[in-house]
Amino acid sequence: RQRPLTPLTSVRIRYGSPQKLPRHVSRQLSFFLQVNVANPGNVKYNRDASSENGGIPMKTLYLDCGMGAAGDMLTAALLELTLDRDAALAELNAIGIPHVTYSYETVSRCGIRGTHMSVKVDGQEESDAMHHHHHHEDHHHSVLEQIAHMVGHLALPEAVKQDILAVYQLLAEAESRVHGVPVTQIHFHEVGTMDALADIAAVCLLLHRLGPEQIIASPVCTGSGQVRCAHGLLPVPAPATALLLQGVPVYSGTIRAELCTPTGAALLKHFVTRFGEMPVMTVNTVGYGMGTKEFDTANCLRAFWGETENTDNQVWELNCNLDDMTAESIAFAMEVLLRAGALDVWAAPITMKKSRLGTLLTVLCRPANREEMAALLLRHTTTIGVREHACRRYTLSRTAGVTSTPYGDVRYKTSQGYGVTRTKYEYEDLARIAADHKLSLAQVQAILKDIQPE
Repeated sequence: RQRPLTPLTSVRIRYGSPQKLPRHVSRQLSFFLQVNVANPGNVKYNRDASSENGGIPMKTLYLDCGMGAAGDMLTAALLELTLDRDAALAELNAIGIPHVTYSYETVSRCGIRGTHMSVKVDGQEESDAMHHHHHHEDHHHSVLEQIAHMVGHLALPEAVKQDILAVYQLLAEAESRVHGVPVTQIHFHEVGTMDALADIAAVCLLLHRLGPEQIIASPVCTGSGQVRCAHGLLPVPAPATALLLQGVPVYSGTIRAELCTPTGAALLKHFVTRFGEMPVMTVNTVGYGMGTKEFDTANCLRAFWGETENTDNQVWELNCNLDDMTAESIAFAMEVLLRAGALDVWAAPITMKKSRLGTLLTVLCRPANREEMAALLLRHTTTIGVREHACRRYTLSRTAGVTSTPYGDVRYKTSQGYGVTRTKYEYEDLARIAADHKLSLAQVQAILKDIQPE
């Protein structure tokens, strides 16, 4: 039986003392061990290996939501992907949600073994009714601001706290629209609040530790029929769930039960990069998160963890020559193109025939957008023709995060690949700090230089 591994944070050099590893190196090394040691026989993970078309393997999480999605199912599926479940469980129980205890057990659904997650609040097990934890009366409830205060005191990285609050914001906005009251008047039942917070915090933390570069999910099965909540019988999907799943491919299936909860829908809405069929990927691990109810179909959410080939290396370059447009008109056209989804737009001075000074306007876009970009160029410029040609590019993978500094939270982006790793703080946040504290931009950059982003 394979021995569980714990994530590495240091390495002992032969004949030397332990050397502290940078966080991004630690994560990559932990993932390397997960693929090659915890799962022998799989293709070796090589962060800098280029595929045939010049792409870089991307750490990909695919969620099979054929039996819907709920917070406990997502938590259980992600827990199965960890190297040491007991260590991950201990970390969850240490984050400090009042009166909440996490536990898990191995169960079987239709002959398939998986993990079932249990959350107890003061020893009370969660129930179906607690999934619908909203209300808008004024007795014994925790308001959204109090939840934000509670989250702020949890033992979690700042990026995880931001994810939790973003998911809660989605829930509150959906409930606000359903009940026709402002978001500030949405309240949450006390026990339901703790239960939902436990599920949301667990999923956010486990995803933070896993570190996928993209999350793809299948179309979501919502179930059908009716579900009972504090307001009585509601249709499935519940109104808040239906709002949260707007823009997401869904279907009801044949099971008459609620399969996708509001919490599950909000988590998918926040984290999933795109919805669709499972991509071509090298699967390293599969996690089974089991639901509480039993049906004729295995009630589980599957999480596939592995690599996909980064095919985001082909782009199209469209350009045109302009000699009769003002600088303001060209600037407006550039803004329109960027808002429409262009990857980049730039203008360069050129000399045209008859020695006329002109402007070369160039648009970089994805293959699927090139006709739209060409149409916008023809509409918003005076050109009578647009040239195009396909390009291939080498790109570093990019991730975003938030780190705490003496001047407040600062957003940053990390780019890595091909043996290169670099981190850069967002200009807007640096400019805000400089203005608030009467500092120059260079001074702020120097102060933050030695702060390691979380």
